[in-house]
Amino acid sequence: MFSEFINIIVRSIKLDKSLYKDNKNFGEASIYFAAIIILLTAIIGLIPGSIFLKFMSGIFGSANIQGPSLRSVIITTIVVWLIKTAYLYFVGVVLFPSKTTKCNYRKILVTVGYASSPLILNSFIVDIKLLYFMFIPYIWYNVSLIIGINQILKYENYFKSTIVVLAPIILLFLFFISQLFNNHSPIVS
Repeated sequence: MFSEFINIIVRSIKLDKSLYKDNKNFGEASIYFAAIIILLTAIIGLIPGSIFLKFMSGIFGSANIQGPSLRSVIITTIVVWLIKTAYLYFVGVVLFPSKTTKCNYRKILVTVGYASSPLILNSFIVDIKLLYFMFIPYIWYNVSLIIGINQILKYENYFKSTIVVLAPIILLFLFFISQLFNNHSPIVS
């Protein structure tokens, strides 16, 4: 059982698309494996988060910046996992399915959990100098999720799964860019 769990993590990190094709990986224990991966990445995510808080306290001169509690991190991570899965189900299965898409919420929930495995690599960010590398596991996670969604929703190419997965990130980025330009007023001399 433990070797199967480690195998799922390694295959997800290796971006092995056959992980998502094999129905054996979506069996009875799969939801538990996915939940453990999600909880593990939440706890590991505290490492770069605490380093970031330490870095920010050095910049702003405040030594008493407290990070979130472990309970709030775990609850937030589980809620985000469920919301992201609901979004992917609605957009991928209801709005933009392929002709052969036959997928349920549970399978997407497990896929999102498995795809989170690259976030385990955040455990290597143990110093402020390495803080800038925390985007690499996040990009890796998104690529893993694109591959997983492409496989389980049976899309014909990666373009559709890329748009489905990255649309919220792109919209958020465009929103921040628009806010930056709207709040920027020219200096009149």
